Amino acid sequence: MAYRKIDPRRMAERLEELSVGRVVPSVLTLLGLCSGITAIRFALDANWPAAVAAIIFAMLFDMLDGRAARFLGADTRFGAQLDSLADLVSFGVAPGVLVFMWSLSRMGNAGWIAALIFCACSAIRLARFNVQSVRDEGSSPANPFFTGLPTPAAAGLLLLPMLLSFQLGGEFFRNPVFSGAMIAISSSLMVSQLPTPSIKYMRPARQHRMLVWAFVGLLAGFMITWPWITLTIGMVIYLTSIPFGIAMQARQKARSRR
Repeated sequence: MAYRKIDPRRMAERLEELSVGRVVPSVLTLLGLCSGITAIRFALDANWPAAVAAIIFAMLFDMLDGRAARFLGADTRFGAQLDSLADLVSFGVAPGVLVFMWSLSRMGNAGWIAALIFCACSAIRLARFNVQSVRDEGSSPANPFFTGLPTPAAAGLLLLPMLLSFQLGGEFFRNPVFSGAMIAISSSLMVSQLPTPSIKYMRPARQHRMLVWAFVGLLAGFMITWPWITLTIGMVIYLTSIPFGIAMQARQKARSRR
């Protein structure tokens, strides 16, 4: 029986590919994907708070996987594609299904078409992001802006009426008109050319980092104690930052032309 000779160099390369540093970001991405799918399961059981919480966990994993990849030096094309697929499920399909079952189902087929439009715009947004990343046209330290509303932010905007209903009660915010309006706004912003802030490249000065970490800790405490109102306020603050982002990018373009 003949045995194949093992190439030590090739074996070392394979072990490097399976190293913990390269696996951790993908594991976090898959956890985010599982969170998005779990949100759909909770929606099927009409457990709306748990469904929204699952999407929030997906957002958390989405923030962590990119930071882990950069910290560990594990940025790969495979990881980028996996991240986009997970985002489509967690921030495109899951919120669309959730809002349809919570509100838009009262509109019948029209409500389902509205949910499909949100999912389709999420896919377009992510496909454009992938193309821009390959061409080096996306956000960068010199230009810390995305083109169009990111899918996690769009999912948060879509769920805003549901968050308000958790706080204020009643059926007022469950009206399909509110959900339909949120789908129209969030879908339009996703496929638009508007510059939106990219937190990834917004790094504070060294002397301000302690204040930033203190703010993050305070925000985490608010999320645990008052999750719905904290998310609502955070979403409103993010939306109001978009006009400032437009003005900042216009200034940068004007300076580059000089």
